[in-house]
Amino acid sequence: MEKMVGRDKEMGMLAEYMQSGRPEFVAVYGRRRVGKTFLVRSFFKDRFAFYATGIIDGDRNEEMEAFHAALVAYGYKGPKAKTWIEAFVALADLLKKKNRNKGKRLVVFIDELPCFDTPNSGFVHALDFFWNSRGSWMDNIMFVICGSATSWMIRNVVNNRGGLHNRLTHHIHLRPFTLGQTEQYFRSRKCRWSRMMVLQAYMAVGGVPYYLSLMDASLSVPDNIDRLFFGEEALLRDEYRQLYKSLYRNPENYMEIITLLANHHEGLTRKEIAEKLDVISNGHLTDMLDDLVHCDFLRLYRVGTKKRGGIYQLMDLFTLFYLKYQKQMDGDAHYWRNTLNTPKQNTWLGLAFESVCLLHHQQIVAAMHLDSIHTEFYAWRSKESDPAVQIDMVIDRADGIINIVEIKYSKDLYSLKKSEYAKIVHRETAFREESKTKKGVQIVMITTNGIVKNVYTNEILNILNINDLFL
Repeated sequence: MEKMVGRDKEMGMLAEYMQSGRPEFVAVYGRRRVGKTFLVRSFFKDRFAFYATGIIDGDRNEEMEAFHAALVAYGYKGPKAKTWIEAFVALADLLKKKNRNKGKRLVVFIDELPCFDTPNSGFVHALDFFWNSRGSWMDNIMFVICGSATSWMIRNVVNNRGGLHNRLTHHIHLRPFTLGQTEQYFRSRKCRWSRMMVLQAYMAVGGVPYYLSLMDASLSVPDNIDRLFFGEEALLRDEYRQLYKSLYRNPENYMEIITLLANHHEGLTRKEIAEKLDVISNGHLTDMLDDLVHCDFLRLYRVGTKKRGGIYQLMDLFTLFYLKYQKQMDGDAHYWRNTLNTPKQNTWLGLAFESVCLLHHQQIVAAMHLDSIHTEFYAWRSKESDPAVQIDMVIDRADGIINIVEIKYSKDLYSLKKSEYAKIVHRETAFREESKTKKGVQIVMITTNGIVKNVYTNEILNILNINDLFL
């Protein structure tokens, strides 16, 4: 099995739970292709007392057949269950026979758990029955469940209000790699790309380990992007539809939201989303938006200092890239290389870099040495300025300072011109006047390769570059 990279924190959590000396019920969830199954299998080295996996798009009979086959594979010799209650009773009996050494952990792993919950199957109630009546009575059980349908996992297990309420002992939300973890992953595969190259690859596919594994270290980043998206047998051309289909039972409704937000990089409020999609702004829309946030596709930012409401922004870099260039995917097989340094590609690079910085706000705080200071992040929109002012990242600090973050992508040293400096001053002034803040306001600038020092940069108190994002 391939070596585990970039998941030290999660491996440490699993080790802690293994040594707790009590029954553990652990949920591992996160978006498709993020490495959930690989994490669990790597930690336990496939030493399971029982392992089963659901079938994507399987019906009730197929799911029960898969579960029964897993029981048989691990030693079960009884009849095939007709209900999920019977299936979990069979699992409990199997574990009882295997539990000869009660000092040793009895590890049970059910992968793609949401697949088993087909309509009207009673699966969740059976899972509840198993854990409350049998599983939780085994002091040495380590019961691990896993699923890509993150919203299902959160609603039915993590935040369950029925029999599983507060039964989960731990949960691990496995997120895409950061830039630093991505660099570590590439190095483990003997890929010695520069940080600028790692950044460019990251902006196209994000920190999803499976997508990163498709990169060929012997090729340049542009050639890899062509190979994955634009080539005749592009490996990721159909991934977008499969991704959302695997996560949601009605993917079209979710994809409408995604497509809308892809065309509004600055983000939209729930009310604006409802108006543009011509749907009712009700609990159903809120649930769908929450689902997309839980799966790390969207991010919800507060608007100014308001505690309620916010702006939903599309943050999944793979999705952003795919929707931006999907029309070109059936044409030039070398589209990305052939459009290097064009205005369209440069504009995308700038927007993608902004998204990367928003995803790395913790690294930005660390680079600014604000770790010990309470900070809050939010986006800000002007309601009065003309032209309208939008600030993607505001860092509100408990030490009486507010940082307005300016993000600039450049393949070379960035040169702050008089006209751009005037826009920065305009944004700062609008923010001061409309927010009526009494805190000090300071500008922070993040560039890719550093900045040319001139008279305007003297007004910027903190200048970061991509190396700070790799912390």
